[in-house]
Amino acid sequence: MQSYHFRININYQEFEKLYRVPNTVVKVRSEQGATIQLPAMRFVPFFTQLGVRGYFELQLTDENKFKQLIYLHS
Repeated sequence: MQSYHFRININYQEFEKLYRVPNTVVKVRSEQGATIQLPAMRFVPFFTQLGVRGYFELQLTDENKFKQLIYLHS
C-alpha cells in the first residue's frame, strides 16, 4: 500500500461549483512532492459549510488504485 498526505482548503462556493460538474478533478500536492488528481466526488463526505478543509491521507493499493481517503485533522 502507498499513502500520501496533503492539506486542502477549498471554500464552500468553489467546491460547490467543482462537484456539480461531472468528472471534475481536484489537484493537490502531497507533502512528498507528488501532484495528485482526485475526482471532486471523493471529497463530498468531507464537505461542510466551510467547504473542504483539512489534512488528509490518500491510500492507494499496490496497483496504484484508490483505496480510501481519510480526514486526519483540520
